Amino acid sequence: QVQLVESGGGLVQAGDSLRLSCAASGRTFSSYAMGWFRQAPGKEREFVAAISWGGGSTYYADSVKGRFTISRNNAKNTGYLQMNSLKPDDTAVYSCAAATHMSRLKNEYNYWGQGTQVTVSS
Repeated sequence: QVQLVESGGGLVQAGDSLRLSCAASGRTFSSYAMGWFRQAPGKEREFVAAISWGGGSTYYADSVKGRFTISRNNAKNTGYLQMNSLKPDDTAVYSCAAATHMSRLKNEYNYWGQGTQVTVSS
């Protein structure tokens, strides 16, 4: 089992930045790829970014490419999502998840955090 807890969400204005954190406990975090997903009201959960277990490979949704950066610090059992140039369309609950391999498919992730709210005002 891997337990994941997100933090760092909040209310910001368009153009601002936020850094989300995902603290992991339980099984060795460094054994898992990590992904970030988001869900806006009335919409399905969508892929945002993913990173390999060692951090050497990353993958982004087109909607966030160039603005968001995913990273991880396995020594601290923590993953991050740096979000710059935020837009109102980025408003959603952001969740981190762990999987045996890097993927954009939410069904391939075994462990999920509860999520943190990000609200971007115009």
